[in-house]
Amino acid sequence: MPALSHLFIHPLKSTRGLSLTRATVEPMGLENDRRWMLVRSDGSFITGRENPSLVLVSAVPSERGLRVSAPGHPDLEVPVPPADAPRLEITIWKDQCSAPQAGQEADRWFSRYLGEPTHLVFVDARMERPVDPHYAAPGDRVGFTDGFPLLLVGQASLEELNRRLPRPITMEHFRPNLVVEGSEPFAEDSWKRLRVGEVELEVVKPCARCVFTTVDPRTGQKAADGEPLRTLATFRRSEGKVMFGQNVLVRRPGTLQVGDPVQVLE
Repeated sequence: MPALSHLFIHPLKSTRGLSLTRATVEPMGLENDRRWMLVRSDGSFITGRENPSLVLVSAVPSERGLRVSAPGHPDLEVPVPPADAPRLEITIWKDQCSAPQAGQEADRWFSRYLGEPTHLVFVDARMERPVDPHYAAPGDRVGFTDGFPLLLVGQASLEELNRRLPRPITMEHFRPNLVVEGSEPFAEDSWKRLRVGEVELEVVKPCARCVFTTVDPRTGQKAADGEPLRTLATFRRSEGKVMFGQNVLVRRPGTLQVGDPVQVLE
């Protein structure tokens, strides 16, 4: 039977991932995953697609909020914004919503790091961002993920891709939440409903990949040869997009831990 082999969260969107052995699954995804995000003064979101150096930033949940560090910069402790914090109208892809700002100290830190005016925002209880209704039920919502609560990838799928690449890459290039071992390459393409430990999940659509997959998470540099996107495009193209991994909704929250069996219910 397939089993859960890795759990990852990215507390601050586009920054370095954290590997966990145990995680709480909330309706909006893994606890602390993509609950913080950087935006420009006009509210447009900032990611590693256009700022690859973000992958060198470490952002770790702390008792107060978020602890941030990066090469050549002092560490920063960012408290969760209070209920009366100023809010900013932000845009994530086609979605628009309101999120509280983390404050001037965090803004200055990230503005220096990125070399442009930058604001740090947070997912609070008032922020409403629904999942695309073509795939979700009323009430399904997300934080600052690209569009769905969870991203799942099969370990064998990465191994099959690496077999075709000029040089192997790591799973961190694809920034999943859940990695499953013990299945055939791309078996996840056919999965619809899963039970992992006590958690139940609905697999709703393939994940379209972008240039961010070409950024080396260890160096923050884009691959000059466009890999792995170039090779993926030769055998994983669908509807004009390159697919790798599956977007997932949470149907029964709970706790996950590495080693949990993955039952394919449908």
